[in-house]
Amino acid sequence: MTTRVAPHNTGKVGAAQLSVVSNTTLTLLKLLVGLMTGSVSVLSEAAHSANDLVASVIALVSVRIADRPADAGHPYGHGKVESLSGMAEAALIFGAAAWIVYEAVTKLLHGAEQFSTGPGMAIMALSVVVNVLVSRRLFAVAKRTDSMALQADAEHLRTDVLTSVGVLVGLGLVRWTGWSVLDPIAAILVALLIVSAAWRLFAGAVAPLLDSGLPTAETDIVRGVLEGDATVRGLHKLRTRKSGSARHIDCHVMMDDNLNLVEAHQAVEELEDRIRTLLPGTEVVLHVEPFEAEMEHQRQHHGGGAQD
Repeated sequence: MTTRVAPHNTGKVGAAQLSVVSNTTLTLLKLLVGLMTGSVSVLSEAAHSANDLVASVIALVSVRIADRPADAGHPYGHGKVESLSGMAEAALIFGAAAWIVYEAVTKLLHGAEQFSTGPGMAIMALSVVVNVLVSRRLFAVAKRTDSMALQADAEHLRTDVLTSVGVLVGLGLVRWTGWSVLDPIAAILVALLIVSAAWRLFAGAVAPLLDSGLPTAETDIVRGVLEGDATVRGLHKLRTRKSGSARHIDCHVMMDDNLNLVEAHQAVEELEDRIRTLLPGTEVVLHVEPFEAEMEHQRQHHGGGAQD
C-alpha cells in the first residue's frame, strides 16, 4: 500500500543555476578589486564568494541527482544527496571563516597598509544587493520544493550578505578615520558572524541523514488523520523520516475484525490519500491489523495493549 511520489522539482535547477551565475560574477569582481586596492577584507570576501560558488555548484549537482526517481539500487530515492550537499556547504562556510581569520591576523601582525576604499565599498554594496535578491529567490524555491540543497545555498548567500555589510562598514570606518587597521578587524568580526550560520546549517543537514523523525507538527497531522477516522480503532509503530524533499511514513493501524480485505484496502487507500494531500511529497505505508486479534496478541505476549 505504498505510492511513489515524484519530487517537486519545479524551478529547483533554474534557481541553482542563478546562484552559480551570480557567485561567479561576484567572485571575479571582488578578486579584481581586492588585488587592485590591497584590501584584506575585500580579498577575504572574494574568497568567501569563491566558496559560495563552489557551494552553488554542489547545490546544482545535488538537486539534479536528488530529483532522480527511485530505482532498484535506491528504492527510497536519492533525496539524501541534498543533506550531503548541506553538510558540504556548512564545511565550506567553516573553511571560509578560518581563511578570513588567518588572512586578517596576518595583516594585523605585519601591519595594515593604506589603500583606496572607494572601489571596495562599491563592490560590497553591489554584493549586498545581488545576494539579497538571489537568496530571496532561493529561499522561496526551497520552501516551495522543500529542498535542503537550495535552503543551504540560500543560507550560504545570506551569510555573504552579512559579511559584505560588515566589510562595507569596515571600509567606511577606514575611509572616515584613516585607520587601515580597521580593515582586518572588520574581516575577523565578519568571520565570527558566519560561524553560527555554518553550525545551524550543519545541524539541519545532519538530522535527515540520521533518519530523525518528522517535526512534531507534521507527525501530529498524521496522527490527526488516523485517529480522526471512524474505521481506525487504534494505531501503533508510527515511524517517520525524511529524505531530501520526500517524507516517509509507516504505521500499523487496527481496524474492525469483520472488515473484508477489499473494505480494509479501500479504507487504508483513503487514509493514505488524505495524508499525502496534507503533506505533499510523502510516501505512506499503512499496515492493517484486526483490532481484537491484535489486542489479544498484545495481552498474551506483552501483557497490555498495542505498543508504540
